[in-house]
Amino acid sequence: MSRILMVYASMTGNTQEVAEAIAEGIRSTGKDLEIKEVIDATAKELEDYDAILLGAYTWGDGELPDECLDFYEEMDDIDLSGKKVAAFGSCDSAYEHVGAAVDILLKKASERGAETPLEGLKIELSPNEKEVEICKQFGVSFSELLG
Repeated sequence: MSRILMVYASMTGNTQEVAEAIAEGIRSTGKDLEIKEVIDATAKELEDYDAILLGAYTWGDGELPDECLDFYEEMDDIDLSGKKVAAFGSCDSAYEHVGAAVDILLKKASERGAETPLEGLKIELSPNEKEVEICKQFGVSFSELLG
């Protein structure tokens, strides 16, 4: 059975809502996952899992939020070869670089050797009912990639 870890950052609760819906989708397939907020996780822990979901809201003009920076830098010292990684986050189309944090996380995971088979999931602010279903399906799709 694949070991799955979700690590995310949420300031207003929007990314947390996305994370919870994705988790519901994964669990609906019978798989378990561990969920941690980024301030309670270390990048080194990622090496202990087969599959990883990384979530963050986009801050400022397209940056990772401050609480993700140490974790992101720690990722330079890990090997994610053979692991599947997906990324998600809430975003705001009022900014030029919509959902850039999702792209930043996927790029870093790929640089560290991970497979990133799914396009990053970007949800505008708080997910509406339709978007909650999209998030759940994202979780199902990620779970199905693990066999």
